[in-house]
Amino acid sequence: MASNEWPARLHVVTGKGGTGKTTVAAALALALAAGGHRTLLVEVEGRQGIAQLFGTEPLPYAELRVATPVKGDGEVRALAVDPEEALLEYLEMFYRLGAAGRALRKIGAIDFATTIAPGLRDVLLTGKVKEATTRSADGRRAYDAVVLDAPPTGRIGRFLNVTAETAKLAKMGPIKSQSDGVASLLRSPMTCVHVVTLLEEMPVQESLDAIAELSALHIPVGRIIINGGRPPLLATGKVTKTELKRGLAAAGLPTDPATVNGLHAEARAHLTRRELEESLRAELAELGRPLLELPLLPGGVDLDGLHELAALLLAG
Repeated sequence: MASNEWPARLHVVTGKGGTGKTTVAAALALALAAGGHRTLLVEVEGRQGIAQLFGTEPLPYAELRVATPVKGDGEVRALAVDPEEALLEYLEMFYRLGAAGRALRKIGAIDFATTIAPGLRDVLLTGKVKEATTRSADGRRAYDAVVLDAPPTGRIGRFLNVTAETAKLAKMGPIKSQSDGVASLLRSPMTCVHVVTLLEEMPVQESLDAIAELSALHIPVGRIIINGGRPPLLATGKVTKTELKRGLAAAGLPTDPATVNGLHAEARAHLTRRELEESLRAELAELGRPLLELPLLPGGVDLDGLHELAALLLAG
């Protein structure tokens, strides 16, 4: 993949619930793997959405291969980050508390810590994403790109603003050092946050709010991805009952008043909907950020559908 198409190394995908952000994140990971690249797809919300999309068993706390792109010999690995496992890993890495950490887990202390301090939970989750993004061996990066299926737009700013959250927990030490490193990565050219939306009022408004919040936090925003697009059903912006009756007759269908009136009402509703969508599309375009539209998949989202969306993202 040409570096100027999707140049970041860490791609954060967010969107209001129900917009298909997990689907887009999975398709993007497939797209980035084209041409022999290795990508990691990460989820942090415990929903096992990635496993459902790829038809695998629930993901453990391990980086497992889940797919390969249609072209090339690349691969997509997936990881479900568990806060408790991440904290155990953290305790072992910085404090050499492997056995002690496992003992704490048995008595519920790990779950207690991540529950009473949600800021700590986010530091652990983003810290694991940073580690995977920057990991290297023998001078070669472990992954060419990492795609994060992030929390929804309503929480994305707080989730990524780990420095502010950590300030409530620690003024110095490994936790603060780790959060500072995460904050540096998230504000660098290596990171890009892509916002997924539908052409509906609530998702678009949440997208606008999230982009404004991320911009204020100096976190790079990438593309706005309009998901679930439908082609126009009518060639013109107006349709009359006479035209409908003529068309029904030509097709050998009933032309009684009830049928014509019902079809005319549906046509008007469709045109009203299209006007709203055009208005929302223009509102998003005013931000001056790259817009990319993905179609609604009539057959639902399966592996073939993910590859279809990946091809469109690759063409970008």
